[in-house]
Amino acid sequence: MNFLDAQIEQYAEAHTSPENNLLAKITRDTYLEVLQPRMLSGHLQGRVLSMLSKMIRPNAILEIGTYTGYSALCLAEGLTDDGALITIDKNIELYDRVNAYFSESEFASKIKMIHGNALHILPKLDQKWDLIFIDADKENYQNYYDITFQNLNSGGYIIADNVLWSGKVIDPDENDADTLALRSFNTALVDDGRVEVLILPLRDGLTVLRKK
Repeated sequence: MNFLDAQIEQYAEAHTSPENNLLAKITRDTYLEVLQPRMLSGHLQGRVLSMLSKMIRPNAILEIGTYTGYSALCLAEGLTDDGALITIDKNIELYDRVNAYFSESEFASKIKMIHGNALHILPKLDQKWDLIFIDADKENYQNYYDITFQNLNSGGYIIADNVLWSGKVIDPDENDADTLALRSFNTALVDDGRVEVLILPLRDGLTVLRKK
């Protein structure tokens, strides 16, 4: 999942601004109490998400895939004063935990979590987005992109996580459904003349694209 040498990654984290106390708490809790903790964005990627959001200064952020709320809180750091973030997740078991974390944050009034299937919820969200973060089931990345693209403002950004899928996307022997979906998604993006695309080989691969 990590493409950087472990020592290089440790050095990068040591020379990157630290996560705040709440984010550190979420990290500890997730690794101690929640299944699949590797799904957490973590310190380095979290600071990347925060930095990108602060550069973009979005008024409206959409997140597809909340998990334990770490990435949402990082993205919220860049919101405008009157901005808001909506995050969608189908895991009801984490709903109360995540909302408790949001309530502890300075962004409590700016974040709304919706429980349910994003494919059913997204068509009902009639608003424009400045920044969209996709980090949910890989087989539906293209569907999430297609559904939300029309509501992404011109000059807006989409960030997609896990696009290198532990290196499986370049391994011809790996042809499971998630890998095939991500290969197709990555190709579709770079062939889409409506956007500019950049893949960052950070952690499990992070795509940043800008709508022209």
